[in-house]
This record gives sequence, structure tokens and C-alpha cells, in this order.
Amino acid sequence: MTSTAPRLARKDRPELSSFSWQDPLLFETSLSDEEKMIRDTARAFAVEHLAPRIEAAYMDEHTDPEIFSLMGETGLLGVTLAEDYGGVGASYVSYGLVAREIERIDSGFRSMMSVQSSLVIYPIFAYGSEEQRLKYLPKLASGEWIGCFGLTEPDAGSDPAAMKTRATRTDGGYLLNGSKTWISNSPIADVFVVWAKSDAHDGAIRGFVLDKGTKGLSAPKIGGKLSLRASVTGEIVMENVAVGEDALLPHISGLKGPFGCLNRARYGIAWGVMGAAEDCWLRAR
Repeated sequence: MTSTAPRLARKDRPELSSFSWQDPLLFETSLSDEEKMIRDTARAFAVEHLAPRIEAAYMDEHTDPEIFSLMGETGLLGVTLAEDYGGVGASYVSYGLVAREIERIDSGFRSMMSVQSSLVIYPIFAYGSEEQRLKYLPKLASGEWIGCFGLTEPDAGSDPAAMKTRATRTDGGYLLNGSKTWISNSPIADVFVVWAKSDAHDGAIRGFVLDKGTKGLSAPKIGGKLSLRASVTGEIVMENVAVGEDALLPHISGLKGPFGCLNRARYGIAWGVMGAAEDCWLRAR
């Protein structure tokens, strides 16, 4: 018996679609030309500057501060930051694509980038004064200055509302006392975004921007980590750190301040995980 094979619509064919090992989630079809260009730039940067460093960085638990300036020169810090402040002014998808490419090499390198971008640059841009934006953002976006974000404390990790760090009102400013722990970048940081309960604001959590070298401010390294070894981690210790009113981030109050930063960092982490998984996927093939 013979019969003519039916002409099947695409949706009815046995082979639903071809499979791309390089692009299994079909990202290419949904990215703009600008996003593809930023992705390709980040990938080339990671291959040229990060891949040759990672083995020694991991084995020696060493962070090279030059990586920040190299990232800044390439436009990988502050991807979403407005161009007026030294950023690229690109989409959050672009930021995610950068995190994805950096974490193909190592999560520690991605952590360095996302802390600088989401936890330091973002709060100064979104919550800071214009004077703070002009002082800090261009140098953070260029990588000339390295930043860190101080929220977690020895007795307040998953419960930041229980923080013990306090900001006490003084004539013309504040006196900060307390400690933060497991803080990425802190031992090499120039700029510290820290969160404290302020007695001048009815105990509300407020953000402050501190400069390296301020009396009473120190950032000892935490050594002996078993992961993220290419990204330096430390404490932030504040012992009667005196700052002026200009150190206060004026446009935010409460936990929505740090959580607004963390939500953006977690977004980058999710993209980064895909980069690490895809690298394993392609190596296994």
C-alpha cells in the first residue's frame, strides 16, 4: 500500500525545532544589537583578562585591584548608570549579560563587578545627593575607586533589622559605631556604603558613604575561604567614626534602601549562575 505523506505544518512536525548547543535558550533571538555588542565585549574581556588570572587568584586567595580599572576602561562597571556620571546607560538585560560572561570564568570576579555596580554605584545614584553623585560615581564607574557595601553583621545576617551599628547625632554630623562582616571588597575599598540605625531619625536604618582613611574606620581581611577565593572578603569596623552631614544618603530611609540594592545584585547573580552552568554544559559536551 502506498500513500502520499501529509504536508505537516511546522507545529506538527516530529522535529519541533533544531537545537543549538551554543544558545540552548535562544537568547540571540531576543537581544538587541546593543545588548549583543555589550555581551560580546564582556566575553572578550573575560577571555583576555580574567581567564589567565583565575587559577593563581584562586590558589593564592588573591584579588588584583587592577581588575577594577580594567573593567572600568571596558565599560563593565555601572552598565546601567547614566552616561552623565560615567556609566554606559544600558539596560538591565545588558547588566545581566555582563554578569553571565564574567561568571563563566569565576563567581568571585562576578562578585567584584556586581558589588561595585549594584551595591555601591546604585545606592549613591538612587539615594544620594547630586554632590555625592558627582564626587563618587565617575571614579567608581571607571574603577579608579573600589567600593564595598556594609549591611551584614556578626549577629545580624539574614535579619538586618536586628543590626547593632548605630549613628549618633553630633554637631554637624554623625558618630558611627559598629561592625560589619563578610563584606566583599572591603579590605581594598576606597568607598564604604554602610547602613546604621540612626537616633536622629527615630531609629530608622539610614545609609552613609564613608571614605577610606577616615579615623576609626578599618577593614581587616577574612582569610581561609573555600569559595569565592578570587574575591577578597573582610570586615568593616567603625569605632567612633565621625562624618559630616554630607555622608548621609538623603533620599532613602528604612530597609527598602539596602533591599533595593540587593534586589539588583541578586538579579546579576541569577544571570551569573547561568554563565557558570553554561560553561559546565559546554565543557561536558
